[in-house]
Amino acid sequence: MNILLNYIWALMIFFSIICAAATGRMPQLSAAVISGAGNAVTLVIGMTGMMCAWTGLMKIAEGGGITAGLAKVLGPAIRRLFPTCRKDGPAVKAMCMNITANLLGLGNAATPLGLAAMKELKKRNPTDTADNDMATFVVLNAASIQLIPTFTATLRAQYGSPAPFDILPAVWVTSFGALLVGLTAAKLMEGRHG
Repeated sequence: MNILLNYIWALMIFFSIICAAATGRMPQLSAAVISGAGNAVTLVIGMTGMMCAWTGLMKIAEGGGITAGLAKVLGPAIRRLFPTCRKDGPAVKAMCMNITANLLGLGNAATPLGLAAMKELKKRNPTDTADNDMATFVVLNAASIQLIPTFTATLRAQYGSPAPFDILPAVWVTSFGALLVGLTAAKLMEGRHG
């Protein structure tokens, strides 16, 4: 998959250079490359501060016992989705923290928590293929249900949006829709292959 993406990017770069040369816009292409690289660095630095803050808060929440509280609040839903997981086990706690990070729109901060949850789920699976719980968790994580799209709103504010959170209704509809469709498909497939 990565090789295919590399070929696609290489083709796009190649055609950009050919088009710029054919239309006499090489100076504009060079300026766009330099400007884009500078914007990328600025974006990464701006997002790093937000990600550090939220990741730190999530770690403090875990150390302060909020994870256990979230596991209790999200417990009924988690037990329905993952009936084979131990109620207060490390997999459930990691999944709860991942879901919380996604609810706050912190996709990048949710990634390490999702990886931790997947490692815990893998400990219960002796095979090299994903079991039903692992597949369901991937769907749940990929749907990335968001109540507050922090990351996207930060990007919108950074690029001058006067109302960075005006996307809330669209985010809610799409993330709930993705979750519903994804979980339905996962559970239907679980019945066939479980």
